[in-house]
Amino acid sequence: MPLRDAYDDHMILRRIASVLLVAPALAVVGCASGTTPAGPSSPAQAPTPPATTPAASEMQADAAWLDDGRLLGVVTWGSSSCVPVAEAATASGQEVAVTLTDPGDGTQPCTADFSPRASLVGVPEGVNPQDDVTVALTYLDQTVRFEVDGADDLKGVPGEATDYAPSAGWFDDEKGIVLLTWGSSSCTPIVERIDEGADAITVTFTPHEGACTMDMGPRLTVLSVSGEGDDQDLVLVGDNLDATLPIIG
Repeated sequence: MPLRDAYDDHMILRRIASVLLVAPALAVVGCASGTTPAGPSSPAQAPTPPATTPAASEMQADAAWLDDGRLLGVVTWGSSSCVPVAEAATASGQEVAVTLTDPGDGTQPCTADFSPRASLVGVPEGVNPQDDVTVALTYLDQTVRFEVDGADDLKGVPGEATDYAPSAGWFDDEKGIVLLTWGSSSCTPIVERIDEGADAITVTFTPHEGACTMDMGPRLTVLSVSGEGDDQDLVLVGDNLDATLPIIG
């Protein structure tokens, strides 16, 4: 074989060998830009589960004494336009069991707000409103228990007829008031403004326009306040509701 041809063959073999040596290095560099594969001794790992599974949020609920201890305004939070309705309450000693249901057939549209709203509950016979009461409230497949402090100035007897007088009670550590008034069920009170003073909380109502039904029913209005006062009266102004009331609790 001529010397020139032998030299050319030798150079071709050296180039092939160089390509074979560089190719594995390129493959390693290409993997480094993505996820590094697990080695033979590193088994594939499943995603780590969370340490705890979040529990469903518990229903918020509270209550205020009304009608001199004959009634309770049970407060839940949800759509202000779809206020739950209370079924008949039962009592075992000082524990009152209450079940709430959604109004109507549950298919009517509700506003998407999240507000306190009150459902009226008649306190069962035998319960003493001057002593603390435990309320076992069932609503939307949840049951919560909470305490309602008794009040020495409550003189009404549960189970007796109401005197149809307006009344008001504290809830939520004196940051909310449930107001009970009596009148047309189709014309519930419309709050215009709330003015808080050292001795009184004044609520001004906007008069209704148009006709109202001639029935006489209970209307519950939830009032949100700062909770900074103490021993204040509730002063109602306007819409034929003018009165000054103590706030129970």
